[in-house]
Amino acid sequence: MDIRQASDYLGISPDSLYRYASEGFIPAFKLGNRWRFRRSRLEEWMDRQSGLDAVPEPGLEPEPKLVKPRQKKPVRGTTDTVATEAAGTARARSKRSGTRG
Repeated sequence: MDIRQASDYLGISPDSLYRYASEGFIPAFKLGNRWRFRRSRLEEWMDRQSGLDAVPEPGLEPEPKLVKPRQKKPVRGTTDTVATEAAGTARARSKRSGTRG
């Protein structure tokens, strides 16, 4: 589809679609100096934007989504934290007393 056909299909202005394509927000490719759009890619993109998952083909199970475990905050009082705090306290003392350590 060209930019006019795709903008009619999506219900947005050609100027907005041109901007979205040039920013990489919407799936498009250039053929020469003209933007082109595939209806199937636009439909997939709209499904992703609306939060709908693509319907899997019959007989195929969808791939499980990998979720990263949340990183826990470090616990105060561990040996690394204590050593770091002690070093900071020692530096602060040496600055006050005018000595270097």
